[in-house]
Amino acid sequence: MPDGYRELPNQITLCRRRIGLTAYDPAGSAGGYTLFARQTGGGVVDLIDIDGSTAHQWTLPVRPGRDAVILANGNLGYNGSHATSAALYPAWDLWHGGDFYEVTPDGEIVWRYEDIYHHHDAQWLPNGNLLYTVAAQLPAEKAARITGGDAAKDGKDGIVQSDIVREVNRKGEVVWEWRIWDHLDPADLPIHPNFDRRHWPMINGVSETRDGLVLMSLRTTSGVIAVDKTTGGIVWHAGPDIVAQQHTPIEMEGGTVLCFDNGNLRPGMSNPFSRALEFDPNTMQITWDYTDPTPISFFSPFMGSAERLWNGNTLICESAFGRLFEVTPDGTLVWEYLIPDFAEYPSPLNSFITGATNSCFRAHRYKAEQIAWL
Repeated sequence: MPDGYRELPNQITLCRRRIGLTAYDPAGSAGGYTLFARQTGGGVVDLIDIDGSTAHQWTLPVRPGRDAVILANGNLGYNGSHATSAALYPAWDLWHGGDFYEVTPDGEIVWRYEDIYHHHDAQWLPNGNLLYTVAAQLPAEKAARITGGDAAKDGKDGIVQSDIVREVNRKGEVVWEWRIWDHLDPADLPIHPNFDRRHWPMINGVSETRDGLVLMSLRTTSGVIAVDKTTGGIVWHAGPDIVAQQHTPIEMEGGTVLCFDNGNLRPGMSNPFSRALEFDPNTMQITWDYTDPTPISFFSPFMGSAERLWNGNTLICESAFGRLFEVTPDGTLVWEYLIPDFAEYPSPLNSFITGATNSCFRAHRYKAEQIAWL
């Protein structure tokens, strides 16, 4: 080693902490395999076993728009980031997707669908259809009714994007479409302080219930709504008194709703923290939640997911820090894995989120029989 050589410590704070598998209780964990798509990993999708070892890996042509799942037939459903997506506003490229693939375990693309206006979440439905959200210009008379947010960040053109939820079949035909501004008045859902007003209310999560409701997560206004697919009517609305900047609402077997409650701008809280939150939409009462014993130790200001496992445990993705962990119903942590791969977002996204990160949008856990090809 040359004279005067000095090896500096790793300058990525999270890398100086423990990464990979950091906790595992075989008696308490549900076991299985965990799937995630790194936001800065190009097009890599990882499937790891319960010991944190790579069991399988896919490499897709484009970076993730957000999520990846294993479908009922064993193939991968991938929400990719379209290379030529619509350029709607400066931060758009952070969360757009629009390039969907179904891929075999061997990497063969067997289906592809494109929509350059898609953003955030998408759900591959049991019937083979795809449910997802697209951005669309809010009519001027509706945009004029927007309240809250930071007017100083408005675009010079005055255009405000809003949301349409769309379902397409395997032929790419639209079989259902719902426009939020036909059912909600922007004046009734103010944008939270500090947010710009270029996208109202930014639906960042969608899922379908057994009874044909579509659950939608409203990011910039904090809320979850349930929409009747037959009538288009809003059946219920959980507002900012329950959730704060939340993601990924999913119906549980008993009819409750589980989501990742990010905690940004939570009313009455000066120190933000995240939690996994379950509530009863009939009473709007919280029926279960997981908060870290030291609440501020668990916080993802963006993205995030919570998923109920087959043994009653909950898999949680603390997205911003690439931390995937499993807790029992009483809140005991029985498995934890920190994604060990760090990279920067590609330009120009690295001007919004700087530095190397290991983030992923959400994570999913599967039983061995769900991936019989492995």
